[in-house]
Amino acid sequence: MTQDLVHLLHKYDVALPRYTSYPTVPYWNFESLTTEQWEAEVRHRFEAEHREVCLYIHLPFCEELCTYCACNKRITKNHAVEMPYLESVLQEWTIYKNILGDKPILKEIHLGGGTPTFFSADNLLLLMQGILKDNEIAENHEFSIEVHPNYTTHQHLQVLAEVGFNRISLGVQDFDSQVQYIINRPQTFEQTQAVVQWARKFGYESVNIDLVYGLPKQTLQSIRFTIEKIKELAPDRIAFYSYAHVPWKSKGQRRYTDADVPPAHEKIAMYSLGNQLLTDLGFVAIGMDHFALPADKLLKAYQEKKLHRNFMGYTTTNHKLVIGLGCSSISDTWTAFAQNEKTVEAYQEKIQQKQLPIIHGHLLSKQDLIIRQHILDLMCSDRTTLNPADFEVDFLASIKNKLMLLEADGLLTFNENTVNILPQGKLLVRHVCAAFDKYLYQSKQTYQLFSKAI
Repeated sequence: MTQDLVHLLHKYDVALPRYTSYPTVPYWNFESLTTEQWEAEVRHRFEAEHREVCLYIHLPFCEELCTYCACNKRITKNHAVEMPYLESVLQEWTIYKNILGDKPILKEIHLGGGTPTFFSADNLLLLMQGILKDNEIAENHEFSIEVHPNYTTHQHLQVLAEVGFNRISLGVQDFDSQVQYIINRPQTFEQTQAVVQWARKFGYESVNIDLVYGLPKQTLQSIRFTIEKIKELAPDRIAFYSYAHVPWKSKGQRRYTDADVPPAHEKIAMYSLGNQLLTDLGFVAIGMDHFALPADKLLKAYQEKKLHRNFMGYTTTNHKLVIGLGCSSISDTWTAFAQNEKTVEAYQEKIQQKQLPIIHGHLLSKQDLIIRQHILDLMCSDRTTLNPADFEVDFLASIKNKLMLLEADGLLTFNENTVNILPQGKLLVRHVCAAFDKYLYQSKQTYQLFSKAI
């Protein structure tokens, strides 16, 4: 890494949205979307997508708290919570099927958490049988699950494969024992390897491994050690995320202090080393935090300009109807977002009342939709072309000024209203997206809303 690039990364290491949506959740207008409007948006998108649906199912329970995690979760060792929660999820799906009015074709299902394999294999099977009952499965479907290797069994992967699951994502983060201790995630290489081997045995087409850089007590040596171990696992994809230090939001992160978290220059060096090591192993960088082998569908979608991005991250299924089931899940019709009640109790109470458990949402304006597409193009294709007529004069001037500053730093080219992100700008794509963010432009506030960009 050159000194010039190191200087730029320091310069741009400020708090920014991750742009899994636009507008980002802090800027949603909760008054813009009623339940009736939401149901109409869902029906309209269902028809436009020719009955194809993507499902995200949030399974929030974990037996132990991983202190780095900022996800919505419930820590418990009481497995009696499993069936009541799954029954609520299936009841919510029934409500949505009544809204849709026709038989869905399931294109994508993603089980996230929490720890989805907190639930027993038998209970996950019951969940999926209920989800799939009386519905169709798309020919080129993608059904995936996030797993914690410590809580995943041979039977889990077997029963899920039998109902069509073909992708798996394993949380690893770091194999260094000191890092694992401070983030409260002790996890052996052998157990992780066993889960990967089971996935291969049962025909899962793609194995992803999640890694995080910038964790407390993490070093360049632990990054190198971890990726050397990952080499033995031979995954198809790697998600190499920046640790989001948000102790004001995630109280578990108060187990350690700011002094335990690597400073910006070390975090930048960690990313640079990880990027180089993964490239040496044959992985190709996609977007700002993903890597894939040449044969993987994710890389092919990127190369063919068919890559898509939503609340679950990068995906090859470029569909615009995502229905989120379970507490805190976010649904997306492209023209509207809706988020469920965040606590298990509030979620289940709404379901018992036979109501959609929505707590808030946002109906996208015409300007929102234009900007959303620009951000998606930048995140997925490294380029976009703006139409000056789409923006107010002052906001357009702000966009162009920010893009020219980024161009002067060698992160992109901006010519005839077309933005092309250069290789050295990929890590800073959030800054390019932020140039188009009207809510950020109007508010001028990012403090304690977002994690840092690197």
